[in-house]
Amino acid sequence: MRCMVPPVEALVVVDVQSAFVSGDEAVPAAVELLAQVGPLIERARAAGAFVVHLQNDGEPGASDEPGAPGWPLHLPVAPGPREVVRRKTVDDGFEETGLEELLRGAGVGSLAVCGVMSEMCVMATARAALERGFRTVLPHDAHATYDIPAAPGIADEVPAAMASRVAEWALGDEIEIVARAADVLFTAP
Repeated sequence: MRCMVPPVEALVVVDVQSAFVSGDEAVPAAVELLAQVGPLIERARAAGAFVVHLQNDGEPGASDEPGAPGWPLHLPVAPGPREVVRRKTVDDGFEETGLEELLRGAGVGSLAVCGVMSEMCVMATARAALERGFRTVLPHDAHATYDIPAAPGIADEVPAAMASRVAEWALGDEIEIVARAADVLFTAP
């Protein structure tokens, strides 16, 4: 039985940039992630929902430094009145990006969040959405991260899938977590 939640009016795609989803340094579940995020974007567009692509501007020398080969968004953007790109320099996609004003101005009260890194930018953006009063949905199979390296004398390596699940748990009981991106429905604001 599928777990359907009420439709959301926007999709926030967090840092799906080439550095993180392609090549030797991609998150371990990059193929699976892209197989979920691409259709989410298409379904949001088809329903007339608002789509926001967040793009991280990494530090000089980082794989996501502006202009570096890993910086571009990996999936195509259809720029227009209902689809935009917002650049950011910190984990929280709402901080200093005008994202809240953009969403409120479009009449958005609910959104889904997907992308990379689960325990960093995805979690920070989802938490910020909740704190601002947006109903927030997080599809379990549409966010991913890296394995967390072992810390000698403290802990063994933490597999990426486990780190992603812990990030979900850390968001508390206000977040709506669904198992499958396919269960996220969209509507126009």
